[in-house]
Amino acid sequence: MDMKHRASSPAMLGHGPHLRLAIVLGAAGLLATLAVMPYMIALLPQTFAALPLPLPLVTAVQAVQGGVLCWLLAWLGLYLGAPHGLDAPWLRAWVYRCPIEPSRHPHWRRAALLGVAVALLVAVMPMPAPQSAVEHGISAAWRGALASFYGGIVEEIQTRLLLVSALVWLLARCNRRVVRPWMFVLAILLAALLFGIGHLPAAIGAGIAGSPLLIARIVLLNAIVATVFGGLFWKYGLEHAMLAHFCADLVLHVAIPLVGSPFA
Repeated sequence: MDMKHRASSPAMLGHGPHLRLAIVLGAAGLLATLAVMPYMIALLPQTFAALPLPLPLVTAVQAVQGGVLCWLLAWLGLYLGAPHGLDAPWLRAWVYRCPIEPSRHPHWRRAALLGVAVALLVAVMPMPAPQSAVEHGISAAWRGALASFYGGIVEEIQTRLLLVSALVWLLARCNRRVVRPWMFVLAILLAALLFGIGHLPAAIGAGIAGSPLLIARIVLLNAIVATVFGGLFWKYGLEHAMLAHFCADLVLHVAIPLVGSPFA
């Protein structure tokens, strides 16, 4: 897509509204946080068992916190990224009842296939995991299906919509507010690296990052996956990154537990 054309509409210049769209993303984040709780409880049972509060209360508090955080981060990401074409155009058109730019074309099939492809890449490089994370069958699959919404919604809001947008904004500010293609590439790579590092606390808590080699593998694999999602965000919009992430998680957390890992 031509860069000049991408910056031609009022919404792309940052004058379009963002609050209502951010509220929708925040509500989606709340539901996704609620949905991921069964997966997290199965992954970290000792952590949740040690909490002093009742589990339903913990779940409700986590969901509300997740929703509010997604709302704030989504608004900030839209504010910083929309002037540079980093947006959620299809959700924006739905929320504000406005037409999609004529130059925008959806690539949903491509996004879904890329999500499946990166999931298979991760699957062929298995790592040690706690028993709760490698259980097979219906019980693991339904928890994984619910958890897939968290990855596709919350993690994309945090890492793509906010982080990539903020990095592009910062790089543009350092270049007299002139954005260049290399800035998007650098922002996507940096955000992908941070995405990979961000998976370490849960991996360490679950006991699956016990050596430097495993830590490096966790960071690298997640960074590769995140680079693909970042490219989709840049080229086609946040919704494509969300779809790819969701499809990747369906493969990893639903399909493989149902059939048993064929790569073990």
